[in-house]
Amino acid sequence: MSGTTYSTFQSSSYSSSSDSSGNQYTEATVSNPSGTTVHRTSQEAGQPAVSETTRIPAGDTAAVQGGADSGRRIEDVTDADRQYEENMEDEYAKREEDESEGYVK
Repeated sequence: MSGTTYSTFQSSSYSSSSDSSGNQYTEATVSNPSGTTVHRTSQEAGQPAVSETTRIPAGDTAAVQGGADSGRRIEDVTDADRQYEENMEDEYAKREEDESEGYVK
C-alpha cells in the first residue's frame, strides 16, 4: 500500500425557476474530485429549450463566467487572499518601524 489518501467527496445542487411570462430556467451542479459540471437549461415561452454544459476541471483557477441569465461566477480567491495577507504584513511592518523610530501617528 502506498499510503496515499484519495478524496471521494461529491456535492450537488439543483435549482429551478420560472417567471410570469412562462420562461423556465434550471441549473444542476455536481462537484467531485475530478472537477465540477454545471448544466443549465432555459426555455422561453413557446420556444425550444436551450441547454449548456460547462465542465471545470479540478484545480482550474481561471474564473468561469456563468450564462447570461445566471450573473454568477466561480473564481479562485487564493491569490487575492495571499495578496491581502502580504499587504497587511507590510502595513504592520511599517507601523512597527515607525514606532521603533519614535514616530506616532
